[in-house]
Amino acid sequence: MATAHFINTRIKAGVWHGDLTGAGQEQPLLQVTHLGQALGEVNYTYDAAHDIWHVAIPIPTAFIADGVQTFVIADQTGTTLDSFTLIAGTPLAEDLRAEISSLRGELEVLKTAFRAHCGEN
Repeated sequence: MATAHFINTRIKAGVWHGDLTGAGQEQPLLQVTHLGQALGEVNYTYDAAHDIWHVAIPIPTAFIADGVQTFVIADQTGTTLDSFTLIAGTPLAEDLRAEISSLRGELEVLKTAFRAHCGEN
């Protein structure tokens, strides 16, 4: 799944949705974590006409809390494919810990893109 990546990501009604391209026809095995703890459910639907996997990840209410919550989506090899962040509660403009948490998720996405780029050459 070296060239797999998400497009058209969004959160609606407590469910994160993303379209996974480049994963092939075999169902991907994705792992979603929050602070190192795995979320249990990942739902997949394959669109053969467009060779896209529609992925839906319900966000457990236990993970919704004040502050910044970053979720990381990785493939079976541990390679980060994407991440998403929820921010709730009191404005966190002055909370450096919240900013660092958000940046960690974004850094994981950038590292994956950089490794994929280096592997292409």
